[in-house]
Amino acid sequence: MSGTLYGISLGPGDPDLITRRAARLVAAAPVVAYPALPGEESFARAIAADLIAPGTREIRMEIPMTTERAPAQAAYDANAALIAAELEAGRDVAILCEGDALFYGSFMYLHARLSGRFACEIVPGVTSITACAAAAGLPLAARNERVTILPGPLPERELRNRIEGAESVAIMKVGRHMGKIRKVFDDLGLLERAVYVERASLPEERVLPLAQAPVPAPYFSMILLVKGGDPWL
Repeated sequence: MSGTLYGISLGPGDPDLITRRAARLVAAAPVVAYPALPGEESFARAIAADLIAPGTREIRMEIPMTTERAPAQAAYDANAALIAAELEAGRDVAILCEGDALFYGSFMYLHARLSGRFACEIVPGVTSITACAAAAGLPLAARNERVTILPGPLPERELRNRIEGAESVAIMKVGRHMGKIRKVFDDLGLLERAVYVERASLPEERVLPLAQAPVPAPYFSMILLVKGGDPWL
């Protein structure tokens, strides 16, 4: 029989935020796969390092982060083939995923290539949004309020329109787009109300007013905005 593919969500970085189910599956997996940037250590592996049993077969999936889609797609094809070989041999494979596997996660590209051929189970996890809200002590929504999640690379005009029409906003993938994003908040008169969170749940965590955020921002950063008052009171 073929093995089972597990998409293991590890949370935003603090190993204490790994769910008990995720920890149990990683510890028992004969094969563990994880993404990594070329030439760099895998952040996903670092989160779960103490759970990986001695003798576990490890597949390091180097995924280039470029604006061109073709190199990354080729990498997903190649790594899906390696994982498929393990599954066909009857070995379960746990793929380690930062945050939540199906929320802006690279696992979804492997899932699309493999789930039609093999049994697949996805373990949900703490998302970066909830981790950042916890770090900032900022309730994102109450009652019938809506939360709008936006990627930083959106064009300036679209960002402006989406933020204007939103009640609560979380902006991800800030990085090199910080200057553009901060200008949009400033033009809308919302700069002083927005919160910047960097490396949530990690020892290096920082929470700052958006006006004091670095330009550019590191990869693991987010901007949160709640326009309302205190509707939870």
